[in-house]
Amino acid sequence: MSTVDVVVVGSGGAALTAAYTAASAGLRTLVLEKTQYFGGTSAYSGSGIWLPGNQAQHRAGVEDSVELGREYFRAVVGDDTPAARQDAYLRTGPELVEFLERDPLLQFAYGPFPDYFEAPGRVPGGRDIFPVPLKAAELGELLAVLRKPIGEDQFGVPRKRGTLTGGQALIGRFLLALSALPCAELRTGTRMRSLIVSSGRVAGVVVAGDGPEERILASRGVIVAAGGFECDDGLRARHHALPHGNWTSAAPGSNTGDALAALAQAGAAIDLMDEAWWCPATLFPNGRAAFTLGLRGGIVVNAAGQRFANESLPYDRMGREIRRGQETGVAHVPAWFVFDSRFAGVPAIIQPPPDPDEFRAAGLWQTCDDLAGLAERIGVPAPALQATVARFNEFAASGTDEDFHRGEDPYDRFFADPVLVPIDRAPFHAVQIVLGDLGTKGGARTDVNGQVLDERGTPIPGLYAAGNSAASVAGHAYPAPGIPLGSGMTFAYRAARHIASLAG
Repeated sequence: MSTVDVVVVGSGGAALTAAYTAASAGLRTLVLEKTQYFGGTSAYSGSGIWLPGNQAQHRAGVEDSVELGREYFRAVVGDDTPAARQDAYLRTGPELVEFLERDPLLQFAYGPFPDYFEAPGRVPGGRDIFPVPLKAAELGELLAVLRKPIGEDQFGVPRKRGTLTGGQALIGRFLLALSALPCAELRTGTRMRSLIVSSGRVAGVVVAGDGPEERILASRGVIVAAGGFECDDGLRARHHALPHGNWTSAAPGSNTGDALAALAQAGAAIDLMDEAWWCPATLFPNGRAAFTLGLRGGIVVNAAGQRFANESLPYDRMGREIRRGQETGVAHVPAWFVFDSRFAGVPAIIQPPPDPDEFRAAGLWQTCDDLAGLAERIGVPAPALQATVARFNEFAASGTDEDFHRGEDPYDRFFADPVLVPIDRAPFHAVQIVLGDLGTKGGARTDVNGQVLDERGTPIPGLYAAGNSAASVAGHAYPAPGIPLGSGMTFAYRAARHIASLAG
């Protein structure tokens, strides 16, 4: 049995923020990652971080403030989550960036990415900051334990890692920063089996790796930031009515809900289990599905051969339309992304890009010289698909989508302008779309410092949660890009600071 000050379970952006904060305060900190790679789903991400009014924005000349961010967040989320938690997130964001950027290894830069709703407080161009790119060679041996990009990790498409960007840069920078702190220890291949509870306080964890189970005591606290339950087939069927956990963006076998089970066994109140950070996803021949956004053309139709939403909506909003449509009795899972031959490939951002031959062999990409034949191949009524495409082509000619207003919001035009491109060049194509996600949002209820609450709303001493192991401060909404990382990192920082203040 060993003893440290702080145990951090997980190794995504939130977990490593917690570990770095605690270790920087001189606390002996142990990071436990159950897979062989550090980074979690954060390592796959574009790593947008939504923290209104921070110094990286100001350096870029972006006019923003905590007050504007609060106005926008409240307008979108409302009273779905406690106002005190929302305020703690928003007012702490600039402080978090200032703290991290004291370390030359943890630097950020603003990048445009529009907020997702037309609401008071929205800032033109968005608020996201991103980690500054990092040369892979600077990681040395750490590169071998950084989770690979999603195309290589899940779909077997190699990608040279010369300069790391996005989530690769974020996790890489944290690994470098943590390796420079003598108080920090990083372990892979170590799964948390349960939490140790003694006299009403969480006092450590029981873990398993290659050898027998081990008890690790945490004299100051345990911070659980190990993701959600998106990879668990049973939990997805129970809470989301999805057939399995294969369509998530998370790495297979990573986020299977064991951390949430340990939290619940320790007395945590659990909330938002019906929620996720939704997105449309392109189904691949290996049964996985890839996050799909940024359509440059085409339409998405359901089993009735009809459009059901503005296809250029922010991905969570489009995912919710797929989910909502399924409840009508008309199948929206799968849906079909229909486009024409003016495009060399699928006109959307998908990593990795689909290989037409592999997809056709698997029946996931259908092609035909006419729409009637395409409809037959994808199992939708031919007259309906023909009428849907004809109506959409009228909108493309007029420049106005009278049905779903596609192209009217700045987000719609962020990836392509115009977005109303006619579908009139044979042959015609259809690729299968399913309901994917970037992770689940259900987890432990927490307070403003990330302390886990029991069913009475009382903090459980010694226990904290952040990231997708905590019920999201955004509730049932996804207000803007970078909310998952921004809120997860912020509450992880607040949790570690709270532990450090109690230790002092």
